[in-house]
Amino acid sequence: MLFMQETQIRVVSYNMRKARGLDQMRKPERIIQVINGLKADIVVLQEADKRLGARPSALPPQMIEADTDFALVDVSLNDVSIGWHGNAVLARKGLDVCNVDRLDLPGLEPRGAVRVQLDVGAGLTVVAAHLGLRRRDRRAQLAKLNKDTSQDTHCVIAGDFNEWSTTKGFEPLAARFDTYSPGRSFHARRPIAGLDRFALTTGVTLRDAGVDQSPLARVASDHLPIWSDITIPAATC
Repeated sequence: MLFMQETQIRVVSYNMRKARGLDQMRKPERIIQVINGLKADIVVLQEADKRLGARPSALPPQMIEADTDFALVDVSLNDVSIGWHGNAVLARKGLDVCNVDRLDLPGLEPRGAVRVQLDVGAGLTVVAAHLGLRRRDRRAQLAKLNKDTSQDTHCVIAGDFNEWSTTKGFEPLAARFDTYSPGRSFHARRPIAGLDRFALTTGVTLRDAGVDQSPLARVASDHLPIWSDITIPAATC
């Protein structure tokens, strides 16, 4: 049996607020600049699509193609959105995405998540999520995500967890996941809460993590993007 080296990748989560900055101007090119500066392998976005009508994308696909090294993962069910319930996923070109699932989440508001399986190392599942505003809904949503990923040995849930507490609300994940806040990511003007988080199953190792507090990130959205460097065990053959 041949053992290969473990794989390290960088995962970024960013609530981009439909590309509307703190100056109230909608500038998708700023979002692209922020993303490019984070040197990520996988980027999960929240509020990537506008809310009304057919929910057109706030981040033009042609801009992603022309101005980044990322490929847009196909998660939308129409021709104008790039996300599912606003959750979009970008994968660095050359990274093999082998499966995508759209997940409906319970709760008072319509919410969803995206489950993406990557052919890296021993395999990695990344779930992009934007949880609800009520804790009872968030707990139900996390319970659903835990169930829907029960067969995924190496999994990362990334997104806007909308949880202001540092100790409560994560109970449905506790048996399989460790949940991390890299730092205060909201509000971008004066960060006071770590609403944006990563949850990692046992076997996925967190090497480093942080919050992008660059001048551009502080104006491009009301959330700051978060990042984590993780390692996945190597495939064996």
